[in-house]
Amino acid sequence: MKGTVDLMLSGVGGQGIILAGNLVADLALDAGFDVKKSEVHGMAQRGGSVVSHVRFARKVYSPVIVEGQATHLVAFELMEALRWIHMLVPGGTLIVNEQEIIPSGLTTYPKAIREGITSRCSQTVFINGGRLAAEAGNVRAVNVALLGALSKYLDFDVSEWEHAIRKRVPEKWMDVNLKAFEMGRVG
Repeated sequence: MKGTVDLMLSGVGGQGIILAGNLVADLALDAGFDVKKSEVHGMAQRGGSVVSHVRFARKVYSPVIVEGQATHLVAFELMEALRWIHMLVPGGTLIVNEQEIIPSGLTTYPKAIREGITSRCSQTVFINGGRLAAEAGNVRAVNVALLGALSKYLDFDVSEWEHAIRKRVPEKWMDVNLKAFEMGRVG
């Protein structure tokens, strides 16, 4: 990999954003990169926004991604993609889970979110992570399915990803998560 990889993961509390960030950080550390990680999850337990920054390169000095510098954004929910899309560098990769979570205080989901996303980012991949995770055996594996989609854009072998998953995921959920990862790679 050339330069610094600035990965931002965004979503709603309970979607596994922190675990996904930890998996990527482990992956990069095991590959010999300097890794910095930061997260914000203040109201996560109440369904609030959760963000994780993972930066890696030969040398990284700050854990926080500067606005407009994220090389990759993985959004676990449609509105979270729109909320954080300004963090992407022009030409950056945006992976969006098609899930819609109605924010507290609203009774319906806002319209035209998908159009707002695609009008701002030409390199957008939409994925139904919930469906893939359910087909793998557990809807809670959506985070690992999304990492499977991300894996196509980062220069690591599948075996390195699987090693990182094995380090973090409890044994009783291992097969489901490995299957969700592979299904995310396929799309």
